[in-house]
Amino acid sequence: MAKSVREPIQVYLTSGERAELDRVAEALGVSRSEALRRGIRAMGTQGYRGVLRDLAEGGYVTPSAVGPGSPPPSAPAAPLASLLTELARDRQDRP
Repeated sequence: MAKSVREPIQVYLTSGERAELDRVAEALGVSRSEALRRGIRAMGTQGYRGVLRDLAEGGYVTPSAVGPGSPPPSAPAAPLASLLTELARDRQDRP
């Protein structure tokens, strides 16, 4: 592999993220830095398309949230005024 100029970067990880990084690095037999580099390259080669696309593919959002289109006929969008009125009623019913 050809050497290239590298730039330092600082990343703050939770203890769980650090433990996962350590686990992956150990399993691969590489440094933490190399494990991070490989992860970044893997995301690039897999064509990562973003969080909204992931949510849509998981069925958590409707397809119209990830591209142009209209809501499906079985789930019409409610007018904002109706939603706000319903929210106000719900709040009034709370003790």
